[in-house]
Amino acid sequence: MFYDEARIFVKGGKGGDGIAHFHREKFQPRGGPDGGDGGRGGSVYLEVDPSLNSLLFLHRTRRFVADPGKSGGTNKKQGGAGKDLKAWVPPGTVVTEVDSGRVIADLRNPGDKALAARGGRGGLGNVHFTTSTRQAPQFAQKGEPPEEFWLDLELQLIADVGIVGLPNAGKSSLLARISAARPRVAEYPFTTLQPELGVVQRGNATLVFADIPGLIAGAHTGAGLGHTFLRHIRRTRLLLHLVDCASLVEADPVAAFHQVNEELRQFDPTLLDRPQIVALNKLDVTEARSRFEDARPAIESEGFPVVGISAVSGQGIDDLLGRAFHTYRETPIAADAATAIDVAEIVVPVADDFAVTRRGEDFVVSGRTVERLAAMADLSSLDGVFFFQQRLDRMGITAELEKAGARAGSTVVIGNLELEWQAEP
Repeated sequence: MFYDEARIFVKGGKGGDGIAHFHREKFQPRGGPDGGDGGRGGSVYLEVDPSLNSLLFLHRTRRFVADPGKSGGTNKKQGGAGKDLKAWVPPGTVVTEVDSGRVIADLRNPGDKALAARGGRGGLGNVHFTTSTRQAPQFAQKGEPPEEFWLDLELQLIADVGIVGLPNAGKSSLLARISAARPRVAEYPFTTLQPELGVVQRGNATLVFADIPGLIAGAHTGAGLGHTFLRHIRRTRLLLHLVDCASLVEADPVAAFHQVNEELRQFDPTLLDRPQIVALNKLDVTEARSRFEDARPAIESEGFPVVGISAVSGQGIDDLLGRAFHTYRETPIAADAATAIDVAEIVVPVADDFAVTRRGEDFVVSGRTVERLAAMADLSSLDGVFFFQQRLDRMGITAELEKAGARAGSTVVIGNLELEWQAEP
């Protein structure tokens, strides 16, 4: 089975905790604070491995969680950083963040790399919290929580020419004729169940041709195999449209040609902006020749070059390849194929904005900055509680809670932290 889609969970490592510690040694029983900082957590990266050709591995391993950072030590020693984690993907992988639907990275070339989930920063040790009025802080900062995301990965094969057409049009036979590829060939529709690639050489030039499984009416909505594989022609610069002139089922080659183009238009209208060479196939069959003579002027009148071929006997193949290589050289790269993101990262905006809302009897404070502040707060000591309260005061959150109706005994929820609101004395 060809795996060209996967959904994975990525999570960076939590930052190591800072520690609250005071220097102690002989003749210096009351040294100052010397708690070290925690180490940063590891991050998760996606990187291209040119030896891969599917997302099979990511169907077997769906969770990628980096190592956490180590806690700080005494004498201001910083904790060790967590080890980064890499997930390897094939060239042509498009990465989308599930919740937002935003495309994060388009990884096409060997070495392309994307930061998928950033590890948390290490928490600060108590040495950082000394002031003129607080010379012996009894608290430290916890490590920052890491980023975590569900990602959709979609493989779009990187090919120069996409071969499209109805089922049993002879696409696999053509690919086998012009390249060293050996796709499955049989006398019934849907023989090809996955895209096949073949490298075609002409002189000193080479092109990669992709045989896309046959399209049927409604392919753009998921009918047949089309919706699954139409994405693979988005990167191609040239379309080679193969039409069966010998089929008794599709008695009108022109109608068959229009049917496939309508599916392409419904799936992605920009596909019809790309050059398209129409190859009327199976001219080795007697009945096909008269249909070829009738269909050729009708299709050419719409502005498409037409070549008569036989993928079985080789008739017209040299002319077809000559046109394909010439058209490819003369065609600029499509806009979506020209801009690959070599190095990308999931960016979550950092802002001081927050919101206070009611949820039943509780008050919920939401906002990236305040939620991370709460997650890193050390509430195990009075010093830590007072420091956290001062930060809320400076951010204006205390005033907003009082304006929203928070009173002594009210429950205030910040991220995963639940607090009992205490009125100012």
